[in-house]
Amino acid sequence: MAVPGFTLGAFTLLLHISSVANFPNGKVAKSCLGMIPKHGHTPQSDPVHHISVSQMTFRPGDQIKVTLSGPSFKGFLLEARDAENLSGPPVGSFTLIDSQLSQLLTCEDIQGSAVSHTNPSKKTEIKVYWNAPSSAPNHVKFLATVVEKYKIYWVKIPGPIISQPNVLPLTTPEATIAPLPTLSPVSHLTKSFNASDCGKKKFCIRSPLNCDPEKELACFFLSFTRDDQSVMVEMSGPSGGYLSFAFSHDRWMGHDDAYVCILEDQTVYIQPSHLTGRTHPVMDSRASLQDIAWRLADGVMQCSFRRNITLPGVKNRFDLNASYYIFLADGKADNGRIHKHSEQPLITLEKYNVTGYPKNIGGSHSLLILKVHGALMFVAWMTTASVGVLIARFFKPVWSKALFGYAAWFQDAGFHPYLGCIVMILAVLQLLLAAFRPPLHDPRRQMFNWTHWSMGTAARIIAVATMFLGMDLPGLNLPGPWKTYAMIGFVAWHVGTEIVLEIHAYRLSRKDEILDDDRIQILQSFTAAEAEGYAFKKAVLAIYVCGNLTFLTMFLSAINLL
Repeated sequence: MAVPGFTLGAFTLLLHISSVANFPNGKVAKSCLGMIPKHGHTPQSDPVHHISVSQMTFRPGDQIKVTLSGPSFKGFLLEARDAENLSGPPVGSFTLIDSQLSQLLTCEDIQGSAVSHTNPSKKTEIKVYWNAPSSAPNHVKFLATVVEKYKIYWVKIPGPIISQPNVLPLTTPEATIAPLPTLSPVSHLTKSFNASDCGKKKFCIRSPLNCDPEKELACFFLSFTRDDQSVMVEMSGPSGGYLSFAFSHDRWMGHDDAYVCILEDQTVYIQPSHLTGRTHPVMDSRASLQDIAWRLADGVMQCSFRRNITLPGVKNRFDLNASYYIFLADGKADNGRIHKHSEQPLITLEKYNVTGYPKNIGGSHSLLILKVHGALMFVAWMTTASVGVLIARFFKPVWSKALFGYAAWFQDAGFHPYLGCIVMILAVLQLLLAAFRPPLHDPRRQMFNWTHWSMGTAARIIAVATMFLGMDLPGLNLPGPWKTYAMIGFVAWHVGTEIVLEIHAYRLSRKDEILDDDRIQILQSFTAAEAEGYAFKKAVLAIYVCGNLTFLTMFLSAINLL
């Protein structure tokens, strides 16, 4: 059982966690086929790095030293291909010479068929061994992708061709490397966006609500204007790093269609991307965008582009003829790489279809559940805790009248205070334990789950016992057997509600066996299957809260506080 306050706090912290580079650890197996970094920028055309080999002929089973060298670079991807089919899968496997600088990748289910960097430190030379397979083609060509920095890289730098002895010379023209799609030209905006057509021709999201980017520098502005089968997007806001927005199926970050405007060297780069979780966005090709334009003035970044409502065959782009939650965020960036957003993103309060009827809306930087949590914490610390501390410290002489033969401050409470202290200690231990929660697939995760659950359950059981003992305190003067029956009723009410919800969750989980562990452990939020029963859960919660208020009223009345 997690402590509610910490649970929400942990979630808020997790929302801020983000890496500052796409693949600084070299885990780029997804790029094996095209050898194109997910940076979105146009690759350089004239290679300045070269590949050399220790020999020009080979036999199956041979081991050949391959060297990639040139001006300092941060990342690389090295492969061997059939020289007569460069678009085919990698050939053979590699053996590392320096595992501090390079690592093996599994491409096309071939273990060790590619080599990449292990970290973004600068390097000028990489040496590995290539192992010729028994089924090696007659001619093998080495290819390398080299990244100098985020927006400067070379794709499929051609290396030497090595051949098996006594084979015919390579006469078939080498397969050409398919060029990247031609990117839409970028132009400069000549004037600022304005909000005059919001709700009339434009679907607008603004923060503060009803601000105008033409008149107010602090206005965050996002608009969508439909034109037949395409949508024109405008985004504006005060930012020295980046602005971004995303379409999402829910209010949580992950599996979203996102767009980022990044400032670098007084130039704004507009980049489609997608989010796979609460991590750094993966940059995609700009080929799906048209009419790209941008403007910088008075610390305000503005960018615009057009995209088709539907993009058949284009991965990670959502159809815009449906309703989504819309996120709007900003933050810092350097060298084309974005950092965590400076505050919680603005999120629309409900799903909207930006190609439908034009609307003028706002959003919220905080979820309702976080606001409720904050309100309860303010109430607790600004009233109960602070007043209690002052009374205990300074008001003992004011209320010193004896009660049942003892001073009011030193009533004999039996085991009640000791059990209360144990509950408090367990609660604090839950906080400390949760701070060291292992990653999802860590071998220690199961031990953590059981320990966390056991401590939480023990705290709840002891807390119930403490409540029963507390009712017997003379100072409360609760009526005879009534108090016991009422408390038993409350415990039965709570346990019964948990049982009903557990049965309900179990039935729904049978429909969807793939559960998102992070969201269950941290948020207790709906899975795809659980979402079907959200109305039932809300009804149970409403009834449970009403029942709790009834029991609370009974006890407060009995101790003459109402």
